[in-house]
Amino acid sequence: MSNRLTYIIAGVLLLVMLITAFTSSLGDSTTMDELSHIPAGFSYLSQKDFRINPEHPPLVKDLAALPLLRLDLNFPKDHPSWQENVNDQWWFGPEFLYRSGNDADQILFWARIPMILLLIFLGWFLFLWTKKLAGNITALLVLILFSFSPTFLAHGRLVTTDVAAALGVVLSTYFWLKFLEKPSKKNIILAGLILGISMLFKFSLILLVPFFAIITIVKVFLKFKSQGVKKLFRGILKYAIFAVIIGMIGIIFIIWPVYQFHVLDYPIERQTSDTESILSSFSLVPLKDLCIWMIQKPILRPLTHYLLGLLMVFQRTAGGNTTYFMGIVSNVGWWYYFPIVYFLKVPLALHILSLIALFWAVSLIKKPFWQKPWFRITEWVKNHFSEFSMMVFLVIYWTTSIAGNLNIGLRHVLPTFPFIYILVSLGIFNLLKKIKKIPLKKMANSFISVLLGFYIVSSLLAWPHYLSYFNEIAGGSEEGYKYVVDSNYDWGQDLKRLKNWVEKNNIEEIYVDYFGGGNAEYYLKEKYRSWNGNNKPQNFPKGNYLAVSVTLLQGGRGNAAPGFDQPTGFYLWLNNYEPETKIGSSIFVYYIE
Repeated sequence: MSNRLTYIIAGVLLLVMLITAFTSSLGDSTTMDELSHIPAGFSYLSQKDFRINPEHPPLVKDLAALPLLRLDLNFPKDHPSWQENVNDQWWFGPEFLYRSGNDADQILFWARIPMILLLIFLGWFLFLWTKKLAGNITALLVLILFSFSPTFLAHGRLVTTDVAAALGVVLSTYFWLKFLEKPSKKNIILAGLILGISMLFKFSLILLVPFFAIITIVKVFLKFKSQGVKKLFRGILKYAIFAVIIGMIGIIFIIWPVYQFHVLDYPIERQTSDTESILSSFSLVPLKDLCIWMIQKPILRPLTHYLLGLLMVFQRTAGGNTTYFMGIVSNVGWWYYFPIVYFLKVPLALHILSLIALFWAVSLIKKPFWQKPWFRITEWVKNHFSEFSMMVFLVIYWTTSIAGNLNIGLRHVLPTFPFIYILVSLGIFNLLKKIKKIPLKKMANSFISVLLGFYIVSSLLAWPHYLSYFNEIAGGSEEGYKYVVDSNYDWGQDLKRLKNWVEKNNIEEIYVDYFGGGNAEYYLKEKYRSWNGNNKPQNFPKGNYLAVSVTLLQGGRGNAAPGFDQPTGFYLWLNNYEPETKIGSSIFVYYIE
């Protein structure tokens, strides 16, 4: 296939993704994390103060807030959530969006535009890298898997850090591999700058440090293994020094100046008291003391806030989050959470393609594996170092995610998806290329084409409800909530659709138990009545509608895990009623007689 045709097809695929992502975002109300990220980003740029949401780096929030600077927005600077409380993001967010005279929908529209552009840039860079690595056909296969990925389409339209984290992994890995291949001054500087930018996307990308350490050691070993121990030791020392320089470039020229801007008008006394409060329960006292000490040193003060965010992430990952999973409610993670959710939420066609690529890879081991295994492995790694590096990252990131207790969404392993797409596409392309017999080749090409068509159609049929997409194994999106909720299914995206249904059906009042970043009273106004699932069912006024977010509904139906002492089962009484309707995919409406 010619380069010109390849670029045209790639452009069309990304254009379709742009249109799909943009149009599907228009009906979605504020999702949970957007309630914190958007106001926080605006506070950074307008106030130069990083007191809100320090557990996420600022870059994504800054990008989302940039278009908001041209709007005449009211900032609730005198509100207690800003003036008095510590990181009170869940009070400050609603105050900024819904109670300060701002147009929440206008804010949401403009804040999401940079996120969609970031999504398209990731797709374009992924295509270019794969094209350079494996040719035009493989690059287009990768771009098809990316452009119609329900998970990327779901989160690439929202002001969250997960798609940006995937971009950070792809960019930093590409430039680190360039540095390893040729450690020139230019490649060292580029690797440092890109690594610094990536670290400002999401704190989980700290895993790039051990990842780069491992592939660097392997690369040096392969390069110098035949030159003796002395040469090998010198090579390791040389690349270790380069790696330190790269890290210092990222810290000095990217992380430090960005954080310095964000704490310019953050009073030192306030930063100190906030940090002490946030880390009051942190178990590693020396690190907590180090943070407090660093705040008092002007040159270190910006890096203190970066360290604070990192420690908050470690603390939260270890502590877990209350969630519903396959009929059980717990605040302690399940090791099999991410594998099962990946199995249920990724399109079935991709699973089949992955199996084909895996079987193809296994079939390449023609000799018994015990014959010269070390030589064969090292030769393969040497000749396929990019693919090897991707595999190493998948192992590190998936192992860490499985070991953690923070089980609130497949989006947390989204940074691994681009490498999965590349490895699967490489396997498929190499398999098709290996088939020589014409009839068999036609059958194989037709089968892969059908799978890709199945993949595309299943994605398009999910529009605009990409957050709640589940594959056919789970029974589709209609049944997915029975397995898992939160950002996998219901993140509060359907509140505006509830408003439209209430208006269309002339509902005079409706009781609402809502989960998400929206504000039911803001949209429903005088028709809104508050309801909490912990209320006794007999207290519900009969002859009224009750709208319940499915995350709360399932959380109130699930059984408590051993050791979980919070109330459960409080929505079992709704099993006696059939929903009158389902708003979008995530709000069930009952009429209680």
